[in-house]
Amino acid sequence: MIKVYGVPGWGSAISEVMLTLAEIPYHFINVDGFDSDGPQRELLKKLNPLCQVPTLVLENGSVMTETAAIALMILDRRPELSPPVGYAERQQFQRLLIWLVANVYPTFTYADYPERWVPDAPAQLKKNCIEYRKSLYMWLNDQLNAEPYAFGDQLTLLDVYIAVMRTWGPGHDWFQDNTPNISAIADAVCQHPRLRTVLKNNKII
Repeated sequence: MIKVYGVPGWGSAISEVMLTLAEIPYHFINVDGFDSDGPQRELLKKLNPLCQVPTLVLENGSVMTETAAIALMILDRRPELSPPVGYAERQQFQRLLIWLVANVYPTFTYADYPERWVPDAPAQLKKNCIEYRKSLYMWLNDQLNAEPYAFGDQLTLLDVYIAVMRTWGPGHDWFQDNTPNISAIADAVCQHPRLRTVLKNNKII
């Protein structure tokens, strides 16, 4: 069985929800506190020297990190969780999946720990990152159609990303007011009966 090292509600929640949607069994190991010195950090560092969540240990003992790579691994097993090969929607799915990780994720890396990067002006870095993140989400909203999911009736792994990320900054109210497509897609995902338990465990609903 796959082991998922993570923290409830953090980036590892995306992997948990994707695995649950794909009906791939896993065991969750909470490493809350890994981002500061202590036993949880040491535990995670043995598996992943970069000390990131999620860190997965697969059935064969190999270590998998990076949420987009985990998504691609899941699609190898459950290809129906993305638009099919040969359809234009598939290219947009691939584009946005990688775009989220490459563009949105770094705003959390810098805004959550600004003193690591700019010790003399952490508040300014945090403010700038949050404002930039808002502009990214507004661009993403314009790429989406909530019908009810990003690609119509088909629930894909991209929808899982959107549902989890909606719970992070700038928060539900901001998304509702400024990015209605993101909010509507997230709401639709949160109503999926198979996902209710994992969403509750990660404080997403």
